[in-house]
Amino acid sequence: MQTQLASNTSPQMQYLLRVADTCLILSQRLGEWCGHAPVLEEDIALSNMALDLLGQARALLTHAGQLEGQGRDEDQLAFLRDEHQYLNLTLAELPRGDFAFTVLRNVMLATWLKLLWQQLLASCDPEVAAIAAKAIKEARYHQQHAGDWVLRLAGGTFDSRQRTESALLQLWPYTAELFDADAIDVAAAASALGPNVADLQAPWQAEMKSLFDEASLSIPKTSAFRSSGKRGQHSEHMGFILAEMQHLQRAYPGGVW
Repeated sequence: MQTQLASNTSPQMQYLLRVADTCLILSQRLGEWCGHAPVLEEDIALSNMALDLLGQARALLTHAGQLEGQGRDEDQLAFLRDEHQYLNLTLAELPRGDFAFTVLRNVMLATWLKLLWQQLLASCDPEVAAIAAKAIKEARYHQQHAGDWVLRLAGGTFDSRQRTESALLQLWPYTAELFDADAIDVAAAASALGPNVADLQAPWQAEMKSLFDEASLSIPKTSAFRSSGKRGQHSEHMGFILAEMQHLQRAYPGGVW
């Protein structure tokens, strides 16, 4: 069995991995809808959005590997790390849930990613800025698609409304992590690599409020709970998604097509 690779701890590497891993794990969750969406069009749409996110993750992981200088490519970074070495937001790793849960999570993370990509357009790293220029177009579509579904479900049947409200209550506590800044974020802002994520909170909340007001949804009260996936401390769900995601590489170490 091939040994797991150690994680690079440089602030620049960790900052890029936080974004890349969030895109990668959310892509895996959306991919679980293939063949299970409520209508055929959504089956295709969710699969395509999963591929968009996978492409964003690949671009960032490739660049992170080049910056690291240890010869690791995007496949090695994606499949040969232990659970605590993944730095994705916990929100992305939560189980697939029902369709209301999925579109609410999508609108929350797509809005956050859109705002992040906007700031990364001005990154001091030209490669990161180039990745952002492509990714922002995809994030805008993901946000619009999910937002339209939130309005449709919240204004639909009693059951769809109830499911939407339930999903909002489940998801909201995890949104605090999106803006929980630490030394990695401060270093990124100081070097102009990317924004301090705390600066994204006000515009994100404004966009969420506008959508929820239109949907007549009440924003839940803020709780003291803080998830910590971006620091490598994951929920109980992360191990299961990695077991499936890494199965082929573990079964056939170093295998290539």
